[in-house]
Amino acid sequence: MKVLRWTLQLHKWIALVVGIQVLLWALGGLVMTVIPIERVRGEHHVPEAVPTALPTTELLSLTEAAAGAGFAPTKAELRQTPRGPIWALSPAKGEPAVLDARTGARLAPYSADQARAFALRAYRGEGSPVRVALLSSAPQETGKEGALWRVDFADAEHTTLYLAPLTGEVVSRRSGLWRFYDFFWRLHIMDWTKGENFNHPLIIGAALLALTTILSGFVLLWSRLGRDWVRLRSGRRGPAALKPSTGDT
Repeated sequence: MKVLRWTLQLHKWIALVVGIQVLLWALGGLVMTVIPIERVRGEHHVPEAVPTALPTTELLSLTEAAAGAGFAPTKAELRQTPRGPIWALSPAKGEPAVLDARTGARLAPYSADQARAFALRAYRGEGSPVRVALLSSAPQETGKEGALWRVDFADAEHTTLYLAPLTGEVVSRRSGLWRFYDFFWRLHIMDWTKGENFNHPLIIGAALLALTTILSGFVLLWSRLGRDWVRLRSGRRGPAALKPSTGDT
């Protein structure tokens, strides 16, 4: 009986400590299963991709682009962007260079009107841009660093597109729905600042406490069912014991 008494106390106090977090785990799990992740990512607002071939015969070679950049790149990428074909060259140290692949000139920053046009080209839906701003540092929700253009759309999800400051490419798609989902994700993994780490000691400790609560609950349930079974059998035997045997006179 003393063991059961201690099990009951352990169950009650641990349940009191982790009960709210267990509720948040269940609520966060519900949110994450009910809302399709494709909608959270804003994929329904992404236009259908139209493959475009790069006119390689009209573009500078890597050697020519590197000469224009003034360094030997350790990484080089030729790709199509909203501002046309570019060479993105990364040195061993220092800032990368983004060059116009046709002229070799370094890309200059673009205007707010251009940012609006690039965002509209990368958006599918009935919304329209209502705010365009150049941010000196990327918000945490983008997962990026450095300056970015932010373009907000007036649609049901309050879609926001973040554009690279030189190429005009979309680097992050965010929305009110994404932020709602992210809020419950942070509660779910108990990383309330960055929402990235789900292997930290706090969530591991909470999971162990929750497991202890469940196991102690099973012990208490088994004990209770055992007592109920004994009482049930005793109740069935009682009336039978009072009946006289067939041999009595």
